[in-house]
Amino acid sequence: MLKKNSNMNQITTPNTIYFKMKNTLILIGIAALIASCSSSGKTEDKAAELDKLRKQEAEISEKIKALEKEINSGDSTFVGKVKDVAISTLNMQIFKHYVDIQGKVDAEENVTITSQMPGAVSSILVKVGQRVSKGQLLAELDYSSYAAQREALKPGLNLAITAFEKQQRLWNQKIGSELQFLQAKTQKESLEKQLSSINEMIDMMRIKSPIDGTVDEVYLKLGQAAAPGAPGIRIVNFSKLKAKADVAESYASKIKEGNDVEIVFPDINQTISSKISFKGRVINALTRTFGVEALLQSQPDYHPNMLAVLKIVDYHNASAMVVPINTIQNSDEGQFVMVARTENGKNIAKKQRVKVGKEYGGMAEITEGLVANDKLITTGYQDLNDGDNIKF
Repeated sequence: MLKKNSNMNQITTPNTIYFKMKNTLILIGIAALIASCSSSGKTEDKAAELDKLRKQEAEISEKIKALEKEINSGDSTFVGKVKDVAISTLNMQIFKHYVDIQGKVDAEENVTITSQMPGAVSSILVKVGQRVSKGQLLAELDYSSYAAQREALKPGLNLAITAFEKQQRLWNQKIGSELQFLQAKTQKESLEKQLSSINEMIDMMRIKSPIDGTVDEVYLKLGQAAAPGAPGIRIVNFSKLKAKADVAESYASKIKEGNDVEIVFPDINQTISSKISFKGRVINALTRTFGVEALLQSQPDYHPNMLAVLKIVDYHNASAMVVPINTIQNSDEGQFVMVARTENGKNIAKKQRVKVGKEYGGMAEITEGLVANDKLITTGYQDLNDGDNIKF
């Protein structure tokens, strides 16, 4: 219904009444804010004054919304502004929360073999990239002096063995003295121990592979002096690789053996799925971390010490309601999202309070407030009020 203003001789519509009332409320609010600001410095501290201003602002905002709703529902001639939005129809889906840890690739069997005795390198029997087996001879040091001692010892040992065997036969026949038998036995055993000791020394100067694997690096050079502890030859078993990382102790109760893990290799742009095969039980006193490992399938692109990011699943929901984090807004009443509803043949925006669970990768799990097929407003939600007309 139209009303005529006798003073201004103009037609007054509900729109005009609404905007006048809205402007009046805003002016009243501004005046109240100014008045409060001018006197607050003397009687109240800044924190209390800020709280009071926020309450006044909220009250004015609620009054404006109430007037908008009243005019919109009470007068069919009033047409609110229709706002353009984009929506997404919600469905239940899998939601996973990850713990992201930077780690590296390592080999289960990755050994650097060193010589056990000092000496000059006399021969190198393998090259880089060659497959070797456990116990295979890789290199030798010069053991000629020990070999000479061994050869010099053999005649004496042979004689001692012959003498012992003769004395043993006589002793068995009760001929000769026990002292002669024991002297022959002692002489033979002493020379045998000397020969065994020389053979052990020679064996320690022969470098052998302790595992099956591939020669990854040869540090030795012919004629070079080798010493115990100095790098000799590196052997790696590339069929037994793993990704390992150190995790903060705050996750000690959340991460367990068997947890799913996605392993990202940034340098080769590759991601694979695995499981945690090992979890350390001891917290490092210096770093406050514990170790985790995940086994890898053998691949030519994987190399020990390669960078790997372990994304460990510490929470999994097979049927969750998931929304983008940026669509969740905050108010004094709690968190909410804007959804699209159809009422009286019109599409309107409705404020829907929600309860948020876990968050990861820009997405949030909604545990309460939304159901399947709800239409979430994903674009334009920042400027919407409850009950605004929308189109999508």
